Amino acid sequence: MSLEDDIYKEIILDNYRARKNRVRLTDADLQSEGANPSCGDDVELFVKLNGETIETVTYEGIGCSICCASANLLCESLRGRSLAEAHEIIQRYRGMLLEDEEPDFPDEISDLEAMQGVKHYPVRIKCALLAWNTVRDMLEQVSSA
Repeated sequence: MSLEDDIYKEIILDNYRARKNRVRLTDADLQSEGANPSCGDDVELFVKLNGETIETVTYEGIGCSICCASANLLCESLRGRSLAEAHEIIQRYRGMLLEDEEPDFPDEISDLEAMQGVKHYPVRIKCALLAWNTVRDMLEQVSSA
């Protein structure tokens, strides 16, 4: 195993263990649940908006380490972003996992690149995308309103 693989695994484990973003946001403007029945992952996302900016994103739920790490990374990556920036980050993340696109994330959210190894395990891609698909669908409803 390479040093790069070790670093990626450590980033995933650190985000899986993180508790800062794993909380029900009682004053959320948006709330949605996503489930992956094949793995047993169940994630509920909460978004607090300030105009066109995502003020806070949190999640609750149960899931495998990939699912929970991905949800935590999502919260860290989208907090403080405009809705347009959030859509762009979501598309880049999905492209990295689904279309073999090279990740090109700003330095402050470059930990997202740790998830690219998941694409080598097709059965785990749904785990890594659950929170991202859930927030994408939620934000699309806001954009179309």
